[in-house]
Amino acid sequence: GAGGAGGDKKKKKQHKKRNSGVKAKKKQEKAGKVERHNPKANTFSGGVKSVQKRVRFSLERASKKEHAPREDKNPDVPPPFVVVVQGPPGVGKTTLIHSLVKQWARQKLLKMRGPVTLVSGRERRITIIECSQDVSCMLDLAKIADLVILMIDGSFGFELETFEFINILQNHGFPRILGVLTHLDGYKDNKQLRKVKKTMKHRFWTECFDGAKLFYLSGLQYGRYHRLEVANLARFIAVQRAQVLSWRQSHPYVLGLRWEDHTDPALPPTAPRRLDVYGYVYGGRLRDGTQVHLAGVGDFHIAQLKRLPDPCPPPADVESARRKAKEEAGQTGPGGKAKVKNALRTLAERHRVIYAPGSDVGSITVDSEAMYINVAEHQVGFTKKEGEEEPRELPE
Repeated sequence: GAGGAGGDKKKKKQHKKRNSGVKAKKKQEKAGKVERHNPKANTFSGGVKSVQKRVRFSLERASKKEHAPREDKNPDVPPPFVVVVQGPPGVGKTTLIHSLVKQWARQKLLKMRGPVTLVSGRERRITIIECSQDVSCMLDLAKIADLVILMIDGSFGFELETFEFINILQNHGFPRILGVLTHLDGYKDNKQLRKVKKTMKHRFWTECFDGAKLFYLSGLQYGRYHRLEVANLARFIAVQRAQVLSWRQSHPYVLGLRWEDHTDPALPPTAPRRLDVYGYVYGGRLRDGTQVHLAGVGDFHIAQLKRLPDPCPPPADVESARRKAKEEAGQTGPGGKAKVKNALRTLAERHRVIYAPGSDVGSITVDSEAMYINVAEHQVGFTKKEGEEEPRELPE
């Protein structure tokens, strides 16, 4: 074999003739060849009729995308973006809301009762509501949701509540939708985890639409989901745009964040009630004397409408009020002008406002009657009077 190797002469690479370029063109001109029209090189190869067909096709495709312009009746500073968190019991809805509140407001939500409104960006506020398993609650929230977060138990699979809610959403004008897969820390094998994620994603796509976004939350850290995973989800929620639905634009509505009963206490419990409902107005404009429908209660007349200070002001309003206060106090810059700092590139602590009546945020609780400040026992201390002796034992 070794001796024969030298005998076998390696074939030289053959010279390839040039088919294009300056040299090839010169040779073709010498030979008298005329360059033909290359059908592959140009789009319109079939003459005038082909051009007309192609133009007609492109115009028809463009006309399919056209729709009547929708008018967004929301003001310049829009009301908070409504996010509904829905899922079967025990899937981790409350944990997700606690994690999102910690991410945006940098505060701990001790107990959640009712909607939570907070500032998530320079021009963005978000109201988060947890959806219960009650069908009437699902129906009411489907009417007002701008974004729905569907939570799915990764260790169990899809449950009836998810399918019910998707069906209800389809009848109320499908809002933006995000899927969140939890309880994935039970899978120790990476291959099995990948397989579960893939099958869940395709099942979710079948139910909603192809390409629907599905997030994965792997496990817990300090009683909340992992910070980076929550930050990723929060960033996605923050850039979602609300769909302009004609029905909502023609029917103004209010999501009641708080209510107070102002009925005379001397009246019997069965007497008609007089309620004050606090909330942001969405869609069109509400007017005095118009009829409103309270979901699950009935139709009523509005006795009075009042504009109140915003309990969760956007950062731009906070900054303008701060600047005004500084000007009044006379704290201006060297040139007599107020020093304007670009404070809205990132949110400062003063911008991170949270409004959650009924819920326990830090140490404050608000109910329909009053506000309570809870102080831990070890922090309680009273100032002594002059000449007062410290008692050895506390009185019973």
